[in-house]
Amino acid sequence: MWSFIARRLGTAALVLLVLTVVVFILARVIPADPAVVYVGPKAPPEELARIREQLGFDQSLIVQYFQYLAGLVTGDWGNSLATKRPVLEELATRLPATLELLTAAMLLAVLVGIPLGVLAARRPGSMADASLRFFSIGAISVPAFWLGLLLQVVFVGQLGLLPATGQFTTELAYTSPVTHVTGFALFDATITGNWVALGDGLVHLILPAVTLAAYPLGLIARMTRAAMLDVMGQDFVFTADAYGLRDAMIRWRLALKNAMPPTMTVIGLAAAYALTGTFFVEIVFNWPGIGQFATSAMLAVDYPAIMAIALLGATGYLIANFIVDIVHARLDPRVRLS
Repeated sequence: MWSFIARRLGTAALVLLVLTVVVFILARVIPADPAVVYVGPKAPPEELARIREQLGFDQSLIVQYFQYLAGLVTGDWGNSLATKRPVLEELATRLPATLELLTAAMLLAVLVGIPLGVLAARRPGSMADASLRFFSIGAISVPAFWLGLLLQVVFVGQLGLLPATGQFTTELAYTSPVTHVTGFALFDATITGNWVALGDGLVHLILPAVTLAAYPLGLIARMTRAAMLDVMGQDFVFTADAYGLRDAMIRWRLALKNAMPPTMTVIGLAAAYALTGTFFVEIVFNWPGIGQFATSAMLAVDYPAIMAIALLGATGYLIANFIVDIVHARLDPRVRLS
C-alpha cells in the first residue's frame, strides 16, 4: 500500500511540475504588458521600465521560470497586479468559502446520488428507473449558471423562501458577527456557539449548494446504477440469494461494496469538476469565494493571480484523484499492483 501511495505521489508531483511550465508559458504569451496593468496605461516610460524590472519581466524566460518555481516552493506566489496584495493572502481569504460550498455540494451529491442509483437498479426499465435517468440527464445537461438563476426565480422571487445571494445576511455583521477562528465561517460559528449565524449561513448555503451539486449528483446516480446492474448479475449475488439473505442486505452491503470502485472514480472526477464549476455558481449567488477573484483577475489580465488560480485548481484535481485512488485501493487490493 505504501509503495502504491509513493507511486501516486510521484506521478502527481511530475504532473504539477509540467503544469507549472504550461501555465507559465501561457501567461507569458498573452498580448498584454503586466507593467501597464500594474501602474496604469498613462504611466511614463521610465516608470514602466522600473516596474518591469521590479516584477522581473526584464529577465530571460528561463530565469523568470526558475524564479517563479522558487517562489512557489518558498510560498512567494507574487503580488496581485490588481489589488497589490500577495496572491496567497487573497486565496487564503477566499478559499474557505469556496471549500465550504464545495463540501456541502459534494455531500449532497453523494448522499442522494448513490441511493438513487441503487434504487433505480432494483427494477431496470421501471417507471422509477426511467424517472431517475431523465432526472440524471437533466442534472448533467443544465448549465450551472442557468440552474442557479432558475432556482432564484422560483425560491426567492416566487416563493420567497430562501435568500438570493451572499453567505450571510448583511445585518448579521452587526447583530451576531462570526468570530474568525479558522476562516471557515460555518465551522467558526459552530465552535463559538453562534447559532444565529450558523442557521443564517446554512439557509444561504442551500441554493448555491443545490446548484453546484446538480451535475455530480446526476453523474454519480448514473454510474451507481450502471455499476449495480453489472454487479447484480454476478455469481456471488445469486449465491447470496440462494442462501436466503435478505434483498436489502444483498443490495446495500454486498453488491454496493463491489459497485463502489467505479462510482468512487466518478466522485473524484465530479469533485474536481465542481471545484472549477463553483466559479460560475459563486458569481450568480455573490458567494465570497475564489470565483469572483478569478473573474476579476482574468478581466484585469492579472498574471500572478491567474497562474495561482490555475495551479490551485490543478492541485485540487490531483488531491481529489489521489484520495479516490487510496479509497479504490482499499476497496479493491488489485489496484495496488497497477
